[in-house]
Amino acid sequence: MKRWLKISLKIVSVLVVLIILTWLAGAFYISRNKKEVLASILSQLNKNLNGQITATSMEPTLLKSFPGVSVSLNGVLLRDSLWAQHKHDLLKAQDIDVSLNVLSLIVGNINIKQIAINNAAIYIYTDSTGYSNTSIFKSKPKTEKKSSPKSSALEVGKIDFNKVSLILDNKKRFKLFNFDIDQIQGRMEYPDSGWVGKIKLKTQVNSFAFNTRKGSFLKDKSLEGTLQAHYSRDLDAVILYPEILNIGGHPFKIGAKIDLAKSAFAINIAVDDILFRDVALLLSPNISSKLLKFGIEKPIDIRGNIIDDGSGKYGDPLIKVGIKVRDNIVSIPAGKLTACNFDGSFTNRDTAGGVIGDENSSIKFHKLTAKYFNAPLKIDTFTVNNLSRPIATGLVTSQFPLSNLNNSLGTNDFEFKNGTANLRLYCKADIDNFRFTKPVVSGKIQVADADILYIPRKLHLVKSALNINFNQNDLSIQNGHFQLGKSELNVNCSIANFANLYYTAPDKILVNLKMSSPQLYLKEFLPFLGPRSSNKSKSNGNKRVVSKELSNVLELSKMNIRLTVDKAIYNNFTAKNLDADISLRGGGIFFNKISVAHAGGQLSLDGNIMQEAASNSFKIDSKISHVSVKDFFYSFDNFGQNTITNRNLKGYLSSLVNISGRISHTGKILPRSINGKVIFNLKNAALVNFEPMVKVGKFAFANRNLSNVEIKNLDGTLNIRGDKVEISPMQINSSALNFNVKGTYALGNGTNVAMDIPLRNPKGDENLTREEKKQARMRGIVLHLKAVDDEKGGIKIRWNKDHD
Repeated sequence: MKRWLKISLKIVSVLVVLIILTWLAGAFYISRNKKEVLASILSQLNKNLNGQITATSMEPTLLKSFPGVSVSLNGVLLRDSLWAQHKHDLLKAQDIDVSLNVLSLIVGNINIKQIAINNAAIYIYTDSTGYSNTSIFKSKPKTEKKSSPKSSALEVGKIDFNKVSLILDNKKRFKLFNFDIDQIQGRMEYPDSGWVGKIKLKTQVNSFAFNTRKGSFLKDKSLEGTLQAHYSRDLDAVILYPEILNIGGHPFKIGAKIDLAKSAFAINIAVDDILFRDVALLLSPNISSKLLKFGIEKPIDIRGNIIDDGSGKYGDPLIKVGIKVRDNIVSIPAGKLTACNFDGSFTNRDTAGGVIGDENSSIKFHKLTAKYFNAPLKIDTFTVNNLSRPIATGLVTSQFPLSNLNNSLGTNDFEFKNGTANLRLYCKADIDNFRFTKPVVSGKIQVADADILYIPRKLHLVKSALNINFNQNDLSIQNGHFQLGKSELNVNCSIANFANLYYTAPDKILVNLKMSSPQLYLKEFLPFLGPRSSNKSKSNGNKRVVSKELSNVLELSKMNIRLTVDKAIYNNFTAKNLDADISLRGGGIFFNKISVAHAGGQLSLDGNIMQEAASNSFKIDSKISHVSVKDFFYSFDNFGQNTITNRNLKGYLSSLVNISGRISHTGKILPRSINGKVIFNLKNAALVNFEPMVKVGKFAFANRNLSNVEIKNLDGTLNIRGDKVEISPMQINSSALNFNVKGTYALGNGTNVAMDIPLRNPKGDENLTREEKKQARMRGIVLHLKAVDDEKGGIKIRWNKDHD
């Protein structure tokens, strides 16, 4: 063996022996001087304390920190002078392991190298007056003669916490921080500037409440990681350099500065690729409950700051959060935003220098682009202010083909086949439970060349265009043009307070609609007579809510229509210069006033049609002035009967009609459904080939022309009761004969019409005066006949033995 190697081994052996001997000497010293060593340790621990730390006993644990010497302090208790009032121990530990420097121990100067606090509870308490049990750590008055700081200060190289409960309870500022520490390992160095440390921690957060009245941050979350810390004596502040800390299993980069003099702090947080919901659940309930009204499906990047100036003026710390969202899906109370991009921010102090809290909080979305129900949206800045009573504002722009809305509204009510929409709207709305209410909207929506099918009413609108203008709460439609089949409509509309009532009371919406048309085919509007067909949607919850709101508005809102039409056509009915005032209310169509030129005369009416499941009921009050009776009966399909038809009539009719009945969903009057009263006047009329009259001619007046009976003037009253028409007594003076008639004419069974027919030929009385004609009218032979049912379902004529 080489000489140098032998010498080295000897030196190492000597050193090892010296260390062992030194360690044995230290261990022997501790064993023989437990009380003195305990007193010396407690003296070191009590330096710079205004209180006293006590321990019930001390036992050497020699092998724990070899080659150092360690002891275990049992029953350690640290209490401030006012413990008797608040009853909170600052420290209560089952055991504290203290590692000592052997050489300093031998020379009588205890130097603590390491402290491990095990199975302990630390409770830092501040009462409502601001007094804290940490006052025990206040520096003692300085003496004129003092040693250097390094020789007198307690400098511990390693500080470990194992199974320690740590609570910081500040009653004055309503703060509560509660941790269950599984392990903390601190490795400390003490330069002249203060100290630096590397702290490895593993803990569970029970409470991290900056304001206990609003709940805890990080509730029930785990914290695990390693922090680099520095205490600056000059700043009297602890600085935590940015390091990765796992919170709830997700890596966060966290840095902080804690100002010990002001009890202030600032925390910087950065996290990437994390779900929005996971972040929201880290915040206090007063914030998370609002943020969770929104949803972001894909992970996002977040940067945040939590700042407390230590004044306690506002209770809450200042919070600023920024998020970056790219190509994501965002859920909002009114639906979903797809292909969504924006830079977002949250702060609980939106106004500089203002209060910190919900009333001065804001959520902002910058440069937002997205698709809403497949309609592309652009919003430069969308803001939600005052989270205690949230108000949303933003300028929304979009341009898209209407076909994008198919299968997007959560309803099958509409199908868009063509057309474009261009919108620019400034919106401001209250948010009640994060649903828009009391909105104020300004701007316009332009729709061009639209092809729209409204499925519940089977209405197909083509070549449609309109400008929708929002003036705060009011809505108006200008330059609207629609084509329904061969009908063309020009539309202008106004709706007062629309934006508010849309959400809160759609049944109170009143639409004032002005429409004009060169030509209108009324049959194309018959779908309004039928019940609204149901189309069940398979949409998700948000879409279902939107579609239900839209359907409710369309069905519950009220509408006043002022309609002017050059030419209106319905089956056989043709009218000109139609002027109508119509109202739509719930399940009813109300004709307030309609006037129209028809059949050479004028017709006016009012009434209603009430929509019902099987068929619709109607009621009409009408005034007819000098219309061609032939054309009139033809236009109205002979009023649902076929006994007296347009083929039997000539002349001009004036009438007052008050009837009710039922009409099918296809616009047909149901047979035998009409009830009411008709008062009429016929001038220059003729009864042509009227079967009962022809039969009378064959029976008694074979030499007279009863197939064309001319009547210069006839007044009469008819009471209609379903399938029966009650004829009030009438005197009919005609070219063929004069007769009186009264009774009941039935469309089915029940005809009983009495006729008194003088055999005098009216032509023989042509030269008599009016009074002479009246007196001579019933002279001579008078036939008393009755028209009744026959066995074959027709009518037969017989003698009326019961005549008056």
